[in-house]
Amino acid sequence: QLRLVESGGGLVQPGGSLRLSCAASGFTLEDFAVGWFRQAPGKEREGVSCISATGVRRNYADSVKGRFTISRDDAKNTVSLQMNNLNPDDTAVYYCHTANSWGQGTQVTVSS
Repeated sequence: QLRLVESGGGLVQPGGSLRLSCAASGFTLEDFAVGWFRQAPGKEREGVSCISATGVRRNYADSVKGRFTISRDDAKNTVSLQMNNLNPDDTAVYYCHTANSWGQGTQVTVSS
């Protein structure tokens, strides 16, 4: 059974950092591109970043460029999202997505 589990969310002050992880089970992540998405209250889900299966290509939404970094560790079957210099607009539930599967999401709240 394919399963994705996000972790690493929490409450952080503006300017702080968090590192999200997406762990896969039931399949091998290395065969797939993986994306991070987020959904803020009252807003549509939006793409944040994605990484190709080889890890060579990485794309970012304009709103997070220069602050977020996506990476993958195929040995651990995980994809991570390092988020720096967070601001209140980054508050959302963050989801990873690949192989037609979604995780349950992890809440990120940026507030003083």
